This record gives sequence, C-alpha cells and structure tokens, in this order.
Amino acid sequence: MHSKPSPASAIRPAAPLELDLRGDVADLTARLMDIESVSGNEGPLADAIESALRNLPHLVLHRDGDAIVARTMLGHPERVVLAGHLDTVPLPTTPGARGTVPVSWEGETLYGRGATDMKGGVAVQLALAATLENPNRDVTFIFYDHEEVEGSKSGLGRLFRSSPELLAGDFAILLEPTHGTVEGGCNGTSRYKVRTRGVAAHSARAWMGENAIHAAAPILRILADYSPKTVDVDGLAYRESLNAVRISGGIAGNVIPDYCEVEVNYRFAPDKDVAAAEAHVFELFKDFEIIRTDGAPGARPGLQHPAAASFVAAVGREPKPKFGWTDVARFSELGIPAVNFGPGDALLAHSDDEHVTRAAIHECLAALELWLGGKPATGEGS
Repeated sequence: MHSKPSPASAIRPAAPLELDLRGDVADLTARLMDIESVSGNEGPLADAIESALRNLPHLVLHRDGDAIVARTMLGHPERVVLAGHLDTVPLPTTPGARGTVPVSWEGETLYGRGATDMKGGVAVQLALAATLENPNRDVTFIFYDHEEVEGSKSGLGRLFRSSPELLAGDFAILLEPTHGTVEGGCNGTSRYKVRTRGVAAHSARAWMGENAIHAAAPILRILADYSPKTVDVDGLAYRESLNAVRISGGIAGNVIPDYCEVEVNYRFAPDKDVAAAEAHVFELFKDFEIIRTDGAPGARPGLQHPAAASFVAAVGREPKPKFGWTDVARFSELGIPAVNFGPGDALLAHSDDEHVTRAAIHECLAALELWLGGKPATGEGS
C-alpha cells in the first residue's frame, strides 16, 4: 500500500538550503528567488536565512514563525531598521512568462517572480548583515512573512504585536522597489461598499420592479466626475485617487435585480487619517447606503529627521512620494520615520515580465554601504 505524497509546498528540506551572503549580491538575489516563497510557503526561505545569519556572531537573532529579526548591539546612539518581506504573489500562469521560478538571466537582467518585489531588496539586507560588522549606527534587519496577503496575516504586524521592543529604532527603510530613489512615507488606503436596493420582478414585467443596478448609475457618475487632489505633505506631492474596483448585483438573467453593490477604493494622502478619509467618502455618497470595509493610514515622509536627511544625501537623488500603501505605515504608527528604497521598478512587480538588473541591485547596496559606514559606493557593484 502506498501513502499519498505530500504537496510540494508542505515539504521542508532535511537541512536549510545554503546561502552565500558574501558573494555577488545579484547572484544572491537569484538564489533567493529560486527558493519559491509564495505567501504561506515562506518556511524554506526563512530557514535558509536563519541558518545563514546564525553564522554571524555580531548579530543577535530572534525568530517568530517565519519572521526573523537580526540586530547589531554595538551601543550606538542611533538605530536604523532595514525591513523586507520574504513572500511573493503566486507564480504566473501565462505560458512562456519570464517572471516565474526558477529564474533566468538575459545578459545582466534577472527575470523571475520576486525580482523586484522584493528579493533584490532582501538580498541587499543579507549582504549588509554579513559584511557590516561595525556600522556607524546600530542596525536591525527584519525579514518577514505574509506581506502580499490580507493585513491580519502580516508577519511584520505579528512582530509589532508580540515583540515591539525588537523593532524599535530612530529611522526605518523598507527595501521595496523604488528604482533606487528614496520614496518617502506612503498614501493611506480605505475600501467601501456603496449599495442600492430595488424591487425584484420578472424581467418580462420589468415595470413591476425597481432595478437596483440602474439605481447605481449616480454612484458611477460621482466617481467618474471626481477630481482627485494632489496634496503637499512635508514637501512631497501625494496624488490621491478614488475608484470603483468591483460591482455586483442581480441573481438571474430573467430577474430585475433588487440589490447592487459598488466597491470603492480611496487612496488618500498622509495628511489625513482613516477617520478623515471615511468622512470625505461618506459625504460624497451621503444619499446612499455605505459602509467602510477596510482602512489603513498612510505615513508622512519624515524626511526632516536627521537620519532621513543624511540618507537622502547619500543616495544623491531627489526624493519622491510613495503613492501605494506599504509597511512604512506600520513604522510610522510607532513614531518611527520611514522611507521606501530598493532596487527595481515597482511597475514591474507582480507582472509576467518581472525583472531587475544586476546594476540596480549593486547600486542599492552601494548606497546603503556608504551611508552605514561600509566601503565607499562605486556604482559598479559590491
């Protein structure tokens, strides 16, 4: 009698896969990408990272599920947090897609799931953890699970709840893809369901009912006519947006629908909190039934903080706003100024063509090495 084989995602290797943290950081990126880590399957990658970091005596390690915190304890007056998530969205299903696993190189460009979002950034973290034994600031490296799914599963959120003292710092950098430019703070996000109700009837006798889908036309008109604001927050211009993202209604092809629901997503500048965003949306749709289903505050850029200002100077590029929501907002809630900075183009994230260049990964590492007191940045690699 043969036992049923376990799913591949449930199988852990007998020993953690080996990672060379001191080799070329772009090759390390490829190695990380080859360890498939779609959300929920971060375990093998977390095991490999923990195993590699435990060989570094200058770091103190803590593991919580598939999240790992590694800290220098040098007694510097300032501590910086470098954070990155281990998981990716599911692999492409399009035949011939290059943004999959295992990875492929085309010249000096690396293709595969996680190339930009965000194993290039994680590789930079690991390279710094291995080589910066005496940084000019104490550094906390955070590697966490479940970023690409609902916030309740976030490994970073779990650490914030269970061990907030491990995440303390004066300034945080999230190594999300930013094309090598500092992107300060982030927009907030909230979702709503705007509803209309009618009276069901046979579609052959439509005059006996009231069509709830037709009644939703004013909702769509409000959205189509809406002019989103661009809001200046601490010198950065955050562009807002308000859009219908889903609509549902009706039960059959011969029934006048008595219910319709439009899901609305509001991306709001970090000058307002979730309550203020909700008040704005509720006012727009005051003539309709509406509920808020989700909301997360944004983060102000915090570029006035001395550590942030010195980092921007080390990067040498004009900072930009982050329009999407990222985990910098979690650090902001703790009172820690935070920015996004990482290799690769965020517009390629989650695409069938996801890729990053070797040079982009090298340049990201070089900028952080320069700022943290490592070897001089050359722009040609590490």
